[in-house]
Amino acid sequence: MSATVIGVVSPRSNDSVPSEGPGLYPGVKFIARGVGVKALTPEGYDAAWDNIVPAAVALAKEGATAILVHGASLTFYRGHAAHEKLLADVRAATGLPATTMSAAMVEGLRHLGVKKIGVCTAYSDEINDRLREFLAAEGFDVLALEGFDIKEFGAAAKKTDEDIVELADKVSAEAPRAESLLISCGGLRTLEAGKRVEAKHGVPVVSSTESAYWAAVRMAGESGRCPGYGRLLES
Repeated sequence: MSATVIGVVSPRSNDSVPSEGPGLYPGVKFIARGVGVKALTPEGYDAAWDNIVPAAVALAKEGATAILVHGASLTFYRGHAAHEKLLADVRAATGLPATTMSAAMVEGLRHLGVKKIGVCTAYSDEINDRLREFLAAEGFDVLALEGFDIKEFGAAAKKTDEDIVELADKVSAEAPRAESLLISCGGLRTLEAGKRVEAKHGVPVVSSTESAYWAAVRMAGESGRCPGYGRLLES
């Protein structure tokens, strides 16, 4: 058993560990602390934002050796500068290596060496606009961006693989020059859909959830390799 313990600051209102991390990396221990996102809107994120650093500190006290702040939109919605400050605050408060789902998406795209991307999301136009600005600040050229217009927290998990593949088809058609497709929202179930999109469109896919756990375990000294889940996790 690995000595790696990833503390997950979760958007949920309870302290349950999202299933994907242990599923992808069964040798790593995951513990979670929920911050209670109310909705996929700025107002729904605001109270949860204030809970992130205290939750990370609690996880450090419980034995976490690294911190992952789960929730893509939760961590990018206030803009690039606020995201960078949040990450610095979590690291300073815990004394641990830390990353966010937003930082992990960026790390995954950079690892693949891509700049021109098409983006699929769960979000409304307001949140999509903030994601576009965040990605532009990180140096990416967003050629197309489409979302499911979901505002209700938890509703993204109801989208099927077919729904996600269909949205990716739309984005791919709008952005034929995209070097990669990004699927943003930790609530979307992308383990199977991401592989299908890669096979169908011939470009690597970076998904919020897979990239987050990949980046977290790498940060903690593991390899991050997990064959069978797309090009990023196989690299």
